[in-house]
Amino acid sequence: MTKIRVFVVDDSAVVRQVTSEALSKAPDIEVIGTASDPLFALEKMTKAWPDVIVLDVEMPRMDGISFLKRIMKEHPTPTVICSSLTEQGAQTTLDALSAGAVEIITKPKSGVGDFLRDASSDLVRAVRAAARANLHRLARANAVPLPPSPKLTADAVLAARQAGRVAMPKTTDRVVAIGTSTGGTQALQAILTALPAVCPGMVVVQHMPEKFTAQFAQRLNQICAVEVREAKAGDRVIHGLVLIAPGGRHMMLKRNGAQYVVDVIDGPLVNRHRPSVDVLFRSVAQAAGQNALGIIMTGMGDDGARGLKEMRDAGAETVAEDESTCVVFGMPMEAIRLGAAKKILPLGAMASEIEHFL
Repeated sequence: MTKIRVFVVDDSAVVRQVTSEALSKAPDIEVIGTASDPLFALEKMTKAWPDVIVLDVEMPRMDGISFLKRIMKEHPTPTVICSSLTEQGAQTTLDALSAGAVEIITKPKSGVGDFLRDASSDLVRAVRAAARANLHRLARANAVPLPPSPKLTADAVLAARQAGRVAMPKTTDRVVAIGTSTGGTQALQAILTALPAVCPGMVVVQHMPEKFTAQFAQRLNQICAVEVREAKAGDRVIHGLVLIAPGGRHMMLKRNGAQYVVDVIDGPLVNRHRPSVDVLFRSVAQAAGQNALGIIMTGMGDDGARGLKEMRDAGAETVAEDESTCVVFGMPMEAIRLGAAKKILPLGAMASEIEHFL
């Protein structure tokens, strides 16, 4: 078995040690080196280049973003950002995603060692996702399992529709629901910046940690004709508005008379995620039925696949992103396998599909 070769760059000796120990426990991962800053890392990596880099953002001599931009230009390499969970750090980490990082693992300012030990399975999954990333897509935008952790379905948050219940009739009020994960920040930016100000109301789950989604929404709002903001409970879904589920909370669509609104709630991890695409898609199937368009895009795992199938069964239009444009063809692949997608489209065709759904 060929192992995933990983290099860890962090100015904290504790983080380097704990991260290396956590990754080395996975039988398909080998940590080939560590460094306290990017310049030391470059010296070591030229002798043995890794498959994946685990990278801190704030470091001496050269910051992580400058290092990442250099790497993506000279030797594109899938990179997982391991960054502190702060409002200021959120903006910096989003810069890293824009520079080509594949995934985010958040770490607290204190108790880092214990945190990384507890989050070791998330770190391993992130490295595996990065190793499978489509580097061509990253550049243009710029396994052996662990013992299983509990993987709840959307039933843990929202009950499935009872058999025999009829989906609501078709109306002129339309909703677009999008679910995405690894590589999704770049993909969402590509779609939303291509949309005109007048388009269907949209609800979005992007797998992203708490505190990062508000900054992400603000950044998109600055560059898009549509309005983009982090969702709050009770927000209406209206034309020209994109609501992004807050990190650490589930978002569901509800019908309030003739209007659509969102509810934002706590709850268990579903498919190891909160927010979960399956929770959103199931709620859209129940609240909007054939008045909805569901789109599942790049991401590792299968979150959203079953929910998209429920949307299709309820009469909704459903789309999966084509493998050719995915950073990671996991979530769309599972949706296609389940027969959940009526259409399979490349990323460049998504904006037109949404615009014509109005």
